[in-house]
Amino acid sequence: MRLKMLRSVQSAVKRCASAPSSARLYSSASTPERKVAILGAAGGIGQPLAMLMKLNPLVSDLALYDIAGTPGVAADVSHINTRAKVAGYAEEKELGKALEGSDVVIIPAGVPRKPGMTRDDLFNINAGIVKNLTSAIAKYCPNALVNMISNPVNSTVPIAAEVFKKAGTYDPKRLFGVTTLDVVRAKTFYAGKTGLPVEQVNVPVVGGHAGITILPLFSQATPAANLSEEDIKALTKRTQDGGTEVVEAKAGKGSATLSMAYAGAIFADACLKGLNGVPDVVECSYVESNVRLGKSGVEEIFGLGPLSDFEKQNLEAMKSELKASIEKGINFANKN
Repeated sequence: MRLKMLRSVQSAVKRCASAPSSARLYSSASTPERKVAILGAAGGIGQPLAMLMKLNPLVSDLALYDIAGTPGVAADVSHINTRAKVAGYAEEKELGKALEGSDVVIIPAGVPRKPGMTRDDLFNINAGIVKNLTSAIAKYCPNALVNMISNPVNSTVPIAAEVFKKAGTYDPKRLFGVTTLDVVRAKTFYAGKTGLPVEQVNVPVVGGHAGITILPLFSQATPAANLSEEDIKALTKRTQDGGTEVVEAKAGKGSATLSMAYAGAIFADACLKGLNGVPDVVECSYVESNVRLGKSGVEEIFGLGPLSDFEKQNLEAMKSELKASIEKGINFANKN
């Protein structure tokens, strides 16, 4: 992971998208049997995410796991009249059963951000949770596509990679940091500023998933708009601070749960489409660079494209912070 992720820093790690994600959500072109497991399904992100995945016709089996509360969530969600069969699992003794046979595993487990809390503040708690859950994935469903939502993503993805390496199951094509929320926010903010229909907007976002490591490429946004440098700087800053905006607005009562669940559902849908052989499924993710998803996970990696001078400066500025976050995750995995 060290060499690959350091290379990621040079190429800017993340991504990008083709058509607007909302237009591609919940395709029913192909419906083979697919099991999706959500780890942390009783939490603030997990519950709305469970509902959204229950609505996805590509899901045949939905396994909901958390340390407590999941039987109730599963009962509630199971009453929705869609294809997926739902089962709830609680406590560590049932984790293996939840994971067995999973094609996609989504991990929103962990504590949320609170006012004044940085993503680094989350590290000591969430790092241990991620390590335990990914150890179980390596044992019970080593070939699953793993969608990491647990923050700080810049560090939890390297932790997962190290766990899988030690277990002999690591495949960089099957491990993703879910950064789709950055793209969702960039599209929303860009459309709001330009007056364009948001469903027609696409904005590439590169980098990581925290603060200045998030870099929306408004110079490549479509449809193109003639924005001033001041507007672009303001949109960039708002995209980078989107999580903090929500935390402060909720005044200590939560973080970005609903929008994150929506973004997580978009990315999981893309993974399912790729597994089912749908062509040209392109999404943004915290891996080595922009990726096309296919039957084996990452199918093709894209470059960054032309960057403005402002974007080049921000790309250079993020590298040291991103590198430190990656090394922090690697060191935790190797020492614990």
